[in-house]
Amino acid sequence: MNKDYINLTDDEGIGDRIIEIRRRLHRIPELSFHEFKTQQAVMELLEEIGLEGEFIAKTGVIATIQGSSPGKCIALRTDMDGLEMIEEPTQLNNEYISQHPGFMHSCGHDAHMAMMLGAARLLIRQKDNFPGSVKLIFQPAEEQPPGGALDVIRDGGLDGVDAIVGLHVLSRIDLGEIKFRPGPFLASSNVMKIKIKGKGGHHLSPELVIDPIAIAAGFISCIRDRIRMKIPDDRFILGFGKIAGGSQFNRTPDEVRLLGSFRTFDNRDTQDIEDIIRRVLDELVDIYGKQDFPELPAYELDVEHGYPVLVNDPVFSNKVLRLLKEHFPVVGDDIEPFFGAEDFAYYLQEIPGVYIVLGIRNKEKGITEGNHSSRFDIDETVLLDGTRMLATIALDFLNDPGEYLL
Repeated sequence: MNKDYINLTDDEGIGDRIIEIRRRLHRIPELSFHEFKTQQAVMELLEEIGLEGEFIAKTGVIATIQGSSPGKCIALRTDMDGLEMIEEPTQLNNEYISQHPGFMHSCGHDAHMAMMLGAARLLIRQKDNFPGSVKLIFQPAEEQPPGGALDVIRDGGLDGVDAIVGLHVLSRIDLGEIKFRPGPFLASSNVMKIKIKGKGGHHLSPELVIDPIAIAAGFISCIRDRIRMKIPDDRFILGFGKIAGGSQFNRTPDEVRLLGSFRTFDNRDTQDIEDIIRRVLDELVDIYGKQDFPELPAYELDVEHGYPVLVNDPVFSNKVLRLLKEHFPVVGDDIEPFFGAEDFAYYLQEIPGVYIVLGIRNKEKGITEGNHSSRFDIDETVLLDGTRMLATIALDFLNDPGEYLL
């Protein structure tokens, strides 16, 4: 089959326009399910290229590009939300620094939206060269579990869709490198909330108290080693983000609260870690118990399961790998699974697809800050690469879906 249509070029200045769009969106970061200005901007930008957007998932947008005849449907998905943090002025961001004080697009979602709008422009130009359709999903609330993907699915965003592609810029990878892998790619995220109940009292009478701080310290000091006895280090991470309890320097408090998280690449490991946490807490309750206080110490454990493991469809991923190697200089499936988490995983539980990361790191320009940094930025030359990549996958899939969906 002649695939000359895939040799997409920037003969209409799309590259410059994508940068303008990215900067426009970068100025108006908004939190999850509050992307009202972003939603309106996306609607206007779709209308600019002849597409009619519709609201979905509260503050999201969805639109469809129809091809020349009936056929399969592929979805391209981007996230929309920013983060609650102050963007630091740098030598790069003077023209587009956040205009919403206290909020920032520090994860690249502005770039993702710009690339998808750029891909839409390329695909509209090629609509006589493909059957079927491309659905554009601008999804809110990726940053805040339970996320916006479930709302998109509940609102019918995947109805009639045969496959899906997601893209994320990543600062740990050099500029322009395209990386992904078949199978498990990103981790599940889980929040653990623990309340440890003791018996408060004055420090001068330790026999009359049960110290929840000591129990919490014992738990924190041993839990990782206990997990390592069953699960290797490269299969989990665990950490604590908050410890709260007590108010007086010479008084043992009645309770202490811990807030933390753990991530895994396998649901069995997730369950094993939860079981180990509970078992260690049970042991500590026994160790610190006293006959005079038969109901104490005690604990409450609440594990909130966030996004599931993101699993790229092997058949779809391998076909995308072969395709992209023909059209882009640095493409590989050699990246190891890493402990990021993404609600794109929910889409992949419903239909085949792939989640891809695109490198933005450029030491020569000083672009080295990690995602979620207050000095995060991207080398904007990569936007055209991501745009072409999304359009290339969509065009090839719609014209020859067989090898993607075996």
